[in-house]
Amino acid sequence: MKGLKPTLLALCVAGVPPAAVAEIQMLDDSAMGMITGQAGVTIELETKLNIDRFIYTDEGSLEINDISVGGANRTDMFSEMNLNLNGQATDRLDNIRINIDIAQDGDAIINLLPISFNAVDLRVRTGAWNLTGTGGSTTILDNFNMDMLIGSGTIRIDTATDKLNLLTDIAIDDLDFDVPFLALGIRDLQLTGADYDLSAPQPLRVFANVDMDIYKAANAAGTEVLAVDLDTFEADMRIGGVLIGGTSIGSVALDNLAITNTAMRIYGH
Repeated sequence: MKGLKPTLLALCVAGVPPAAVAEIQMLDDSAMGMITGQAGVTIELETKLNIDRFIYTDEGSLEINDISVGGANRTDMFSEMNLNLNGQATDRLDNIRINIDIAQDGDAIINLLPISFNAVDLRVRTGAWNLTGTGGSTTILDNFNMDMLIGSGTIRIDTATDKLNLLTDIAIDDLDFDVPFLALGIRDLQLTGADYDLSAPQPLRVFANVDMDIYKAANAAGTEVLAVDLDTFEADMRIGGVLIGGTSIGSVALDNLAITNTAMRIYGH
């Protein structure tokens, strides 16, 4: 940012009473050039979100009921470490500092950090997900509950490439949901970094890294559409219980899950 101009300073001084002006010492141009504005904006966030119903309508509709986003309200995430990873238990989404900066090259940088030296805990809950139309309705998902930690997050909008890059570190401690029309249920799903070892757990290895580019690109027909690229995603996944007809058929573990070279083109039809 540029320093204050002498003409601007003169206008400010013109409105000051004479007695006050006598105490003011004018700065020369070199000293004035050292005065700059603030380098960015910081937002400290604490919130809780509730939505009674979200409805997406095409010809029929998808309804998501009773959406709640807030804090996990617990301190025993990944209890095998015997550590409080997220600080005070609260049902609010808090401990978030958002730094917003515009770099010299014009890039917008939004950096999400914890206020204290803890991860950010997050709980997302929903009720029934219903498909509705003239032929009736079907509940495709219900009783969704996810408790997770966010270690970091950075959003960068690059002016040279016109791409939005999302970089974050996440770990899911507990994810449960039901799929009623299939009589299927998932219980105690955990997602961690690929190097996380349950026999020797380390806080810095619990997070799975997500690096994603979002921009516009041509689809197969040559039309510009929304593009999402995920170069590499590596994680371990464990499902404590898979229910069919309300009865557990066992557990599932995916070790060193790797999703690579993924490119999506999203558009209407």
